[in-house]
Amino acid sequence: MKLLVATGNSGKLKEIRRLLEASSIEVIGLEQLDNAPEVIEDGATFEANARKKALEMATCSGYLTLADDSGLVVSALNGAPGVHSARYAGRQGDDAANNARLLLEMAEIADEQRQAAFHCVMALAWPDGRCRTFEGKISGLIMRGERGAGGFGYDPLFMVPEYGKTMAELSLDIKNRISHRGSALRQVIPVLQELADLN
Repeated sequence: MKLLVATGNSGKLKEIRRLLEASSIEVIGLEQLDNAPEVIEDGATFEANARKKALEMATCSGYLTLADDSGLVVSALNGAPGVHSARYAGRQGDDAANNARLLLEMAEIADEQRQAAFHCVMALAWPDGRCRTFEGKISGLIMRGERGAGGFGYDPLFMVPEYGKTMAELSLDIKNRISHRGSALRQVIPVLQELADLN
């Protein structure tokens, strides 16, 4: 069974492939499609964006499609950057600029008020228009500087208290086990396995 993962983010695709490698599901990315449409993520919530992306890609490709929208929610910033996480500093996917803006915005925020959470909503869509969503979350703290060379996005700034490390310092296996995306995907996997068994 083929599963299209509707993301242009190679880091996300790598994480999802790793989590599904023991299954009989073949994960394909957008680069394997001819003329994949660009989906404008203009929803007000992670769920709205994930559903839109999954449904549009499933319809145009004919494949069962998994899409996610995820981001960082910082309590002291009233939930920002939220759905704008990937373009917080203006340009889509500019991790360095996004991290720099976050550090600047939080420069005056005390250590005990730097709580944040990564949120993820995954949408699994069928070409016939059916769609299911799954949510994951991990709580942590925003550091005052970057630590670690792994991961992507805000990972070098996001401290996981239980490990005393940032997401960028954790191994991919640990990150997949505890992350917002890993949590959401673990809810998707039984559904995918059931579908694969039916094929």
